[in-house]
Amino acid sequence: MLPIHPIMVQSFAAIDGEIGSHNFNSLEYAIIRRVIHSTADFEFKELIYFSTGAIASGVAALRRGVPIVTDVSMVKQGITNLVAQTFNNPIISAVERVSVALPGKTRTETGLIECWREFPEAIYVIGNAPTALLALCNELNTSINPALVIGAPVGFISVIESKAALANTPVNQIRIDGRKGGSPVAAAIVNALIVIAWDI
Repeated sequence: MLPIHPIMVQSFAAIDGEIGSHNFNSLEYAIIRRVIHSTADFEFKELIYFSTGAIASGVAALRRGVPIVTDVSMVKQGITNLVAQTFNNPIISAVERVSVALPGKTRTETGLIECWREFPEAIYVIGNAPTALLALCNELNTSINPALVIGAPVGFISVIESKAALANTPVNQIRIDGRKGGSPVAAAIVNALIVIAWDI
């Protein structure tokens, strides 16, 4: 079992007492509880979506040591410590992957496309850039799919559209619907999956 800081234990207990009724199974609840812990926002329990098999696929991929591709450096930094304590998966930040964007694209989008071509079966974690999530959805095909896509970009422009694009793909996914999300949310989902993979 991974150690849990006493403050986190107290925070989880507070969330347990306040969350109210829900239909999450124990593994889903472990993930949403960590998201709420990172945001203090109970609305996420209404916004999170788990596709069938998403958690199992993510756990298996973590244990196999597959790469974790993040859209931005902040998500990478949010998971580095726990990854280092457990499975030591390579972590690649798409925005750090390239120095120049392709014409008409952002650096994050450009880096994400490059990562997809090199690591199509990775775990993809999008916590900031909807352009990166849209780029990934445009690249997906039925022959090779990522082990898991975590779609949690935040903001007002192209965010809802990017999540709708993800919803229309058959890939294993954990998604935050609506405008909310962000790097802390995406990192919290990954860290919860790591704990599940390590402890069960």
